[in-house]
Amino acid sequence: MSLQYVGLKDINGPLVALEGVEGAAFDEIARIRMDDGTERIGRVVELEGDKVILQVFEGTNGISLKNTRTIFSGRPLEIPLAEEMLGRVFNGAGKPIDGLGAVFPEKMGDVNGRSLNPVARRYPRNYIHTGISSIDSLMTLIRGQKLPIFSGSGLSHNKLAVQIVKQAKLTSTEDSSGAKDEKSRAEGEFAIVFAAMGVQNDVADYFRRSFVETGAIDHVCMFLNLSSDPIIERLLTPMCALTAAEYLAFEKNMHILVIMTDMTSYAEALREFSSSKGEIPGRKGYPGYLYSNLASLYERAGVIEGSTGSVTQIPILTMPNDDITHPIPDLTAYITEGQIVFDRELDQKGIYPGLSVLLSLSRLMKDGIGEGYTRSDHAAVSNQLFAAYARVQDARSLASVIGEEELSEIDRAYMRFGKLFEDNFLNQGFDENRSIDETLDLGWDLLCSLPKSELDRIDEKLLDEKYDADRAARFM
Repeated sequence: MSLQYVGLKDINGPLVALEGVEGAAFDEIARIRMDDGTERIGRVVELEGDKVILQVFEGTNGISLKNTRTIFSGRPLEIPLAEEMLGRVFNGAGKPIDGLGAVFPEKMGDVNGRSLNPVARRYPRNYIHTGISSIDSLMTLIRGQKLPIFSGSGLSHNKLAVQIVKQAKLTSTEDSSGAKDEKSRAEGEFAIVFAAMGVQNDVADYFRRSFVETGAIDHVCMFLNLSSDPIIERLLTPMCALTAAEYLAFEKNMHILVIMTDMTSYAEALREFSSSKGEIPGRKGYPGYLYSNLASLYERAGVIEGSTGSVTQIPILTMPNDDITHPIPDLTAYITEGQIVFDRELDQKGIYPGLSVLLSLSRLMKDGIGEGYTRSDHAAVSNQLFAAYARVQDARSLASVIGEEELSEIDRAYMRFGKLFEDNFLNQGFDENRSIDETLDLGWDLLCSLPKSELDRIDEKLLDEKYDADRAARFM
């Protein structure tokens, strides 16, 4: 019979304290049985001699100091794992909320994950097609990469997340007839794990409805934590999602794209939890271990030896006051391999998705594009578009001082290019899924609106082959 501890020493927010406990371990799960026979789940978050602090997932309302009984399980928090998790919806703690019953597990998975030997990691190479021109061409997402999206309050990051879920696929998933080829079968299937943290009910309904209406739900495993749910569950949501992703990727040899929104809600829950423990705060009140905590999540992406699967991450976070130097985006940028940044000014112009080209980058892009991956001219087109758009900003700054009429002919050409680029390349319909060929051809069309002498980032041979001033005529 298991040992039960009767009574509690103290209750503070989501935390309860016990004394006289022997043999407890950090992250161990305990069942907290109340007077009426109901049970709640707690996790050991602090040990000091025989004193134990438990984090109660369902909150501490109604818990008595005297009659509560605590039973330690001797195990960490685990969730049931099976391939049938695809197409299902779970709460932040990994319990089904779609009315389809429990998952019949093939195994139980520790939500804390497993440490990957850095030597066992393989360098990410192949890219994931999103169908969004600005991402696929200028900040390409590579399998096994962690590429965050930095957004702001009121911007269209939720809409972008749904579009990525709807359109994302492996580059070799289908041939021109729609049939899966042998290379794709050898590489494994593609699926998405979607985790939403601290979202309002209407946003959660939007995600679920959108995935069902587009048919994407069949290859999506959803974890939903609402703003009304306990903050402790919010801290578990990305851990449960990544545990499911690791199982599908490294044991079922699937390619998994994990989208987590909103990491700001996660960090704020961590700050609130840290405050309830009485820890000394760091920058802007966040705990000093925010960096290592975020790293423990982000570093669960990658490709490892012995498995043909991969885990790719797109964490989405809203920057408080659009401040990219805020601790959450600042630390995220240190850990991850690039960032995609929303531009409020473009969004206000009605451009969707309004992504800031000059502030965004993908550090692994150079090794996952080009011949054999996307197209041989991808790097040249990307570099020239970046360079030309940078010149657009210079021309606009100068025009704001001396007036557009006083600009040189070249500067006016860049002003025209900037508007064409934003209206036709960055701006894209929610239901528009562009192939990489369509995207790069569109890039060439826009570059041909500039004088040939200005395209100095492209090899002469390639330029002679592709440049034709008449290509830009349809935009004029």
